[in-house]
Amino acid sequence: MRFRDRSEAGQRLADRLLEHFEIGDLVRPLVLALPRGGLPVAFEVARRLHAPLEVFVARKVGAPGHSEYGIGAVAEGGSVVADPELLRALGMGRHRFEQLVEKEREEIDRRVRSYRGDRALPDLPGRDVVLVDDGLATGVTAQAALLDLRTRHPGRLILTAPVCPPDTAERLARIADEVVFDLVPTDFVAVGRWYRHFDQVTDAEVNDLLTRAATFRDKP
Repeated sequence: MRFRDRSEAGQRLADRLLEHFEIGDLVRPLVLALPRGGLPVAFEVARRLHAPLEVFVARKVGAPGHSEYGIGAVAEGGSVVADPELLRALGMGRHRFEQLVEKEREEIDRRVRSYRGDRALPDLPGRDVVLVDDGLATGVTAQAALLDLRTRHPGRLILTAPVCPPDTAERLARIADEVVFDLVPTDFVAVGRWYRHFDQVTDAEVNDLLTRAATFRDKP
């Protein structure tokens, strides 16, 4: 069973969340999307939960020459995750890894400015936070985001995505308070395999969705 696109995936994921929680059980829920691919999914989730939508930026740290091969991740608040076994296998020292992290921090800063501008991240203490991506493979980016968000003292930290392999789901369930996935296939292979249409999401699409979701945001 595959998703037509990220919007359909978000609708199905929202159904799954509403099976897991009743809206009244969530304390001032806030939906945070991992951009860029998480935005179309999170938009549908926020709409169904009647919750404000915002972005939370985290970036995978890729191996030199193989950017899709994640060896770690960094989140906008500074939390860093590294895979020590992969670093050893690549013969990469900590200094070189930190150089790669710094490069991703620059891109994080650019994206925060592009997507949020002068808008501050909403206050998180005491409220339930739903972190959304379009799918998880190794989950290192989501892990960095979860660790970062934990320092902001949310009430409950809920991680959700349309698809995630079993080993990643098990690991992240030890970090988040709750995890909700629509599909947890043993023959995972890659996130894109589970979508019929999986085009790259652009900055313009992210900002369009955030503009459309402005009515979901917290009122002053």
